[in-house]
Amino acid sequence: MSANTTFPALLEGFFTERLVQQKRVSTHTIASYRDSFCLLLRYAEQRLRKSPSRLSLADLDAPLISAFLDHLQENRGTSARSRNVRLAAIHSFFRYAALQVPDHEGQIERVLAIPAKRYERVPIAYLNEPEIEALLAAPDPSTWLGRRDRTLLLVALQTGLRVSELIGLRWQDVTLESGAHVCCEGKGRKRRCTPLRKDAITALRAWQREQPRDPVAPLFPSAGGTPLSRDAVAYILAKHLVRARQHCPSLEGKRVTPHVLRQSVAMTLLHSGIDSAVIALWLGHESMDTTQIYLHASLELKQQALDTTKPANSHPARYRPDDNLMAFLKSL
Repeated sequence: MSANTTFPALLEGFFTERLVQQKRVSTHTIASYRDSFCLLLRYAEQRLRKSPSRLSLADLDAPLISAFLDHLQENRGTSARSRNVRLAAIHSFFRYAALQVPDHEGQIERVLAIPAKRYERVPIAYLNEPEIEALLAAPDPSTWLGRRDRTLLLVALQTGLRVSELIGLRWQDVTLESGAHVCCEGKGRKRRCTPLRKDAITALRAWQREQPRDPVAPLFPSAGGTPLSRDAVAYILAKHLVRARQHCPSLEGKRVTPHVLRQSVAMTLLHSGIDSAVIALWLGHESMDTTQIYLHASLELKQQALDTTKPANSHPARYRPDDNLMAFLKSL
């Protein structure tokens, strides 16, 4: 391996050339891949007693990477799904390395052959209408933080934005006039606009009166005026769930994360009769397959389908032909 294709140089080129310049991935993808390699390099340093800058590509062979993935699950409690996310980042790097250092073809093929781990899909968790009302009633409207938190939860439960999209909103992304909506940049740098209902418009207008007239200011700032972090949103949700559970017993024992708010929006739209293709556009899904999981999760829709069937021991109704006008219309 030449000096310009050392492992540190390869990894730097992977991020700066491959991901940023060639593929132009989002900042969220960069952050995810960065975290994956930080974990991998720390593990390799502990196991091989070599600092990350002294590692070679040969050090990161298939046995070490397999052991690293097992370490994530067994010692760090990482789920199989998150394990696969880390493996996808590693595979992406080694596909890039295959073009840069073809003399390592054998080692690279063995790493790329490490399979993703299968996992069982758990039922989709979501909030029903009484639970949503209890959560929105939890923040204290007499305080600045309470008004911010209620407005944030209301927008989240109406738009279905991802946490990263929600905390990235700025006032310039919000339109509260005719055709009120919020715009955000989602996965793949794709921008989409989501309409707002009257209650969210009213809450945002009231919240706007308390904020500085700065179009690039965060829509939901921290007490110091900076954008909220993912952990801050999780903390806000957990804090208000404590009070909401006191008034809504069905929330007891239910694990509610920020992503559950997004899933609640999908289920609300589904139960309202909205087509799954529209839900996919609303949530910014790359594929319709992602939206299908909500169809499988809805017991209410399954019950509606069951109610349209007849018991096996029921007697068939007598056939009654359509009248002439209906028969004509159906023949067109």
